[in-house]
Amino acid sequence: MAFRRRTKSYPLFSQEFVIHNHADIGFCLVLCVLIGLMFEVTAKTAFLFILPQYNVSVPAADSETVHYHYGPKDLVTILFYVFITVILHAVVQEYILDKISKRLHLSKVKHSKFNESGQLVIFHLSSVVWCFYVVVTEGYLTNPRSLWEDYPHVYLPFQVKFFYLCQLAYWLHALPELYFQKVRKEEIPRQLQYICLYLVHIAGAYLLNLSRLGLLLLLLQYSTEFLFHTARLFYFADENNEKLFSAWAAVFGVTRLFILTLAVLAIGFGLARMENQAFDPEKGNFNTLLCRLCVLLLVCAAQAWLMWRFIHSQLRHWREYWTEQSAKRRVPAAPRLPARLVKRESGYHENGVVKAENGTSPRTKKLKSP
Repeated sequence: MAFRRRTKSYPLFSQEFVIHNHADIGFCLVLCVLIGLMFEVTAKTAFLFILPQYNVSVPAADSETVHYHYGPKDLVTILFYVFITVILHAVVQEYILDKISKRLHLSKVKHSKFNESGQLVIFHLSSVVWCFYVVVTEGYLTNPRSLWEDYPHVYLPFQVKFFYLCQLAYWLHALPELYFQKVRKEEIPRQLQYICLYLVHIAGAYLLNLSRLGLLLLLLQYSTEFLFHTARLFYFADENNEKLFSAWAAVFGVTRLFILTLAVLAIGFGLARMENQAFDPEKGNFNTLLCRLCVLLLVCAAQAWLMWRFIHSQLRHWREYWTEQSAKRRVPAAPRLPARLVKRESGYHENGVVKAENGTSPRTKKLKSP
């Protein structure tokens, strides 16, 4: 891993060299961009990587406020924060997760899942706090009608756009991390599934100007995922600790219901009653019947797939539990053998103690003094 003291060296730009030094390489690229801020010639290009682009002054009641919309230059900003995320991933792995996993003495399979859950716990916790702050300060939580009113929501506040850029950067960085972390081949399809699901939903909400609805759905989803990965970490520390899994199982179904309700309320009812129902990509308007049906179908299919996997895993765990319980009942207790008696000349031995014939301990003979 990066930032670790190594005694073994690898050939320059070889496969092992890139794997063990990928965070250091990313840090050098980030440092080059930051150095570019110091010079007037390169400062404008450096700001293109660091700050969100396409800012627009929108007149308000008292003064003008600066808002943002999306464009092709966002890809450059996302690329910069992909390298930032790679560095943070390496720091968390090196200074937190590796030290904890050494004390737990986990197997290779559990060690891989422990690292995955450890990274996602930190990410989901920070995202939940950040997303909740944005939702509260922007008033989306107290005014549900704002999810579809004044659509399309082309102009975004700074914190909303920056949140979406960071979310896209994190899930894009997760793709090369599958190679850098040497994830087992059996685990790659499962991780690719949820990475692609997050990328499709976040990018769809960002590009279709459904950013307000996307924030609330991400808040619900990340809260559930945080509880699940926290429960898995506690399980790796103590296999008898499964209470958090029960709490996660109860919250999981409720979260699916809330996500479907919000999606149907905002898209199926809210946007359907808006007057400007026309397909106009230049103005960011995608409020047509076909687009609404596609978005609802995608959300419902994703939630149904997650619920099916949840039910399948719960049935498998219950089946394994009852199989173990029935196996324990079938195994009879081993009968206890009586103590074996070994007879001697002056008595016999019982459990290592010399006994006389009448059950009393034999007296020790006294030696006569000469």
